[in-house]
Amino acid sequence: MSEIKLESQALAKNRSSSVGKGAKTFLIEQQACCTVEATLHHVRSQPEGLSGQEAERRQTQFGPNEVAHEKAPPVLVQLLMAFHNPFIYVLLALALVSFFTDYWLPLRAGDQGDLTGVTIICTMVTLSALLRFWQEFRTNRAAQALKSMVRSTAVALRDGIAQEVAISALVPGDVVLLSTGDLVPADVRLLSARNLAVSQAALTGESLPVEKIDLTTQIAGKGSHPDRAGQRDQSLLDRSNICLMGTTVASGTARAVVVATGSQTYFGSLAKSLVGSRTQTAFDRGVNSVSMLLIRFMLIMVPVVLLINGFSKGDWVDAVLFALAVAVGLTPEMLPMIVSSNLAKGAMALAQRKVIVKRLNAIQNLGAMDVLCTDKTGTLTQDEIRLSHALNCADQQDSRVMLLAWLNSSGQQGTKNLMDRAVMQASVGAIAAQQQSRYHQSEALPFDFARRRASVWVDDLQQGNAMLVCKGAVDEMLAVSTAIRLQGEVVPLCAKRRAALLALIERYNQQGFRVLLVATREGDRPRQLTEAEERELTLEGILTFLDPPKESAGQAIQALRANGVAVKVLTGDNPVITARICREVGLDADSMLNGDEIDAMSDDELTAAAERSSLFARLTPPQKARLVRLLQQNGHTVGFLGDGINDAPALRAADVGISVDSAADIARESSDIILLEKDLRVLEAGVLKGRETFGNIIKYLNMTASSNYGNVFSVLIASAFIPFLPMLSIHLLLQNLMYDISQLALPWDKMDPEFLRKPRKWDASNIRRFMLWMGPTSSLFDVTTFALMWYVFGANHAGVQSLFQSGWFVEGLLSQTLVVHMLRTQKIPFIQSRAALPVLLTTFAIMALGIAIPFSPLGAMVGLVPLPLAYFPWLVATLFGYCLFAQGMKTFYIRRFGQWF
Repeated sequence: MSEIKLESQALAKNRSSSVGKGAKTFLIEQQACCTVEATLHHVRSQPEGLSGQEAERRQTQFGPNEVAHEKAPPVLVQLLMAFHNPFIYVLLALALVSFFTDYWLPLRAGDQGDLTGVTIICTMVTLSALLRFWQEFRTNRAAQALKSMVRSTAVALRDGIAQEVAISALVPGDVVLLSTGDLVPADVRLLSARNLAVSQAALTGESLPVEKIDLTTQIAGKGSHPDRAGQRDQSLLDRSNICLMGTTVASGTARAVVVATGSQTYFGSLAKSLVGSRTQTAFDRGVNSVSMLLIRFMLIMVPVVLLINGFSKGDWVDAVLFALAVAVGLTPEMLPMIVSSNLAKGAMALAQRKVIVKRLNAIQNLGAMDVLCTDKTGTLTQDEIRLSHALNCADQQDSRVMLLAWLNSSGQQGTKNLMDRAVMQASVGAIAAQQQSRYHQSEALPFDFARRRASVWVDDLQQGNAMLVCKGAVDEMLAVSTAIRLQGEVVPLCAKRRAALLALIERYNQQGFRVLLVATREGDRPRQLTEAEERELTLEGILTFLDPPKESAGQAIQALRANGVAVKVLTGDNPVITARICREVGLDADSMLNGDEIDAMSDDELTAAAERSSLFARLTPPQKARLVRLLQQNGHTVGFLGDGINDAPALRAADVGISVDSAADIARESSDIILLEKDLRVLEAGVLKGRETFGNIIKYLNMTASSNYGNVFSVLIASAFIPFLPMLSIHLLLQNLMYDISQLALPWDKMDPEFLRKPRKWDASNIRRFMLWMGPTSSLFDVTTFALMWYVFGANHAGVQSLFQSGWFVEGLLSQTLVVHMLRTQKIPFIQSRAALPVLLTTFAIMALGIAIPFSPLGAMVGLVPLPLAYFPWLVATLFGYCLFAQGMKTFYIRRFGQWF
């Protein structure tokens, strides 16, 4: 027992030291260069596997065979995170100050405290956070429901008996049996294999499976493997004697020993690097910059208002209360609510377009995205191998070659490979039923990776003869062929004709096609079909295969480009095939970079190259993530669309990670948005919806911030010349609350088509400029209202200050609300661009309510008085003049600065 324990500890030591040698060194990588016997010795195992007792001991030693993955946080944590927003922090600080000045200090002085301001602010914060929490809670739950129902068991040899065990229970040293359709449960070294082909699409993006070698004859051998040097020179994914966790068996069977499990696997190392805090996205950076802008304005304006009112009025308590009201008035307190409701509505709209939004902020990032990085397989292509050509040896389409290919593929027994399925699909409608019934396939010799051919004997029931139809890889077919059919005649396969055929094949290879040859031999059918019958064949033609581009891909890329989104392809696939597909869908493939070239570049060199190139092939996961980060550092908002394990680091690094419902679990967990349909057209609709959502957010922010700044500017003017407060703090709070309520319908508003044509980002400098230019515009008409109330209606001393305050309250609220229609579009409002019906109804309802409040008991409670009827014609004239002036200022602003929102 102690010996077993020491062996387990030694294995653990070897395991940890191997991984520690470098980020790119994996246990399986070392064992690929060793003999089978050396690998078995390293993991303290044997060809018959482990005993059940030893497996249990190793499970305790190494832990479960599971990779790290990101889970949705507990409900309470999600709720608390909904309050994590800079705007909310500002409002909570103001609420705290308001509590002390409006409630706690008056109570200490023996007066009745007022919690109105605190209640208003806390209500806004709570509603905003609850809305965000509920939407993200629902989408996280929906994303969890999409978790793949993958097979969770593997067949392992325990005590010399094949038994089904949980994948999580596998340990280093286990010997597992693999067959068609199995998920490779860990990083394994092959002991024996028969016709084994493994799909590595989840790790590399390549559609076609790769061959794995048969080591049966070498299990008892000693010394170096014949290909040991070649294995060392190859990349991990290209090595033919290992299989990696997360790949799948496309065909064949194998016996393999587990070398690494859990986080020590290649897949596990990727997953481990993805757990933890995320980098800031464009949305986070934008919100922070705008928050700092508003805080800076507040820190400047509030002390100025406090000092002017304190020194001019002499009542410092009222001055503090009024300055606090100004601080609240300067802050768009509904912004978190408007942002959350806009994002939630956008998420619901996207759900109707088969898009699930896991993180609400990703909607704005989707609208701001100006570079989309995408993989190739399944996005640009159909993710299905198709037969493209059935040609004779003179490079002409030939129905006879198509018929021979069908006879070969349809005659294969058992599970058909990708090529056979492609031939069968292409033959539908191409070969008449009468032709099919003429032939009978009597015996087949299946494909294997030693011969790399598949053959079938075919009886011609009409003519009464038989022939062998053989299909396979180019070199292996040429090795058993002695003749070629050209122009209908069979002629010897001389060196010249062989070279011409190879040149034809090379031309198709350079275009990205996979090529197979078809050949025949007539003769008497043998008693049993064996490899010896594959001889003296006549080459009939060639078959070319490709994963073709989607019909919609080219149109979708063109539409994204028209909307200001550059598309770049980042794939682990073959450069030649990728270049061909990219040309077919309208992408520039001339300036392609591969992974080796990228590794040789510095960050500065790669940053410049990333701007020029649209195609990057043979990339590893870290290389994809590096490209995404460098594009971000260059000022781009980057989206990444991928579904494989190899895409997870880039998905996490991007501003918006986009995956699909059928993606690997790790890819879905790393993404922000999940597409229920892997189609770029769906993504284009999401981009436009993201811009519309962001447009309505920035519309509120610009209009409210400039309007509030204008109000504060008006307060400064009034405070300097009027011997009483131009408006009480409760009036400012009530005015802001009513205005903000009128903006709750903004998520239902529309954006002008011109706005949607370009990526949109947070721009704090434009918000500041908008405030400084458009704010004083409203102040100009506030001053005319001051003059009106002072000179026309005689509200020029403290005894009638309530009339003055009522007049400005109504004019300020109506102008602030009405100007929404002037500023929401760069066009002429009501004529060239009309707001959505909910916005029309809420704004005009608030205007009507604002007029009525001075005449109501509520008005009396807050110190407002009824206004004389003579006031209202002046009000109409003021509002009309304000609209005309605002439209003129808007035109001037757009011409000067070249933008509006």
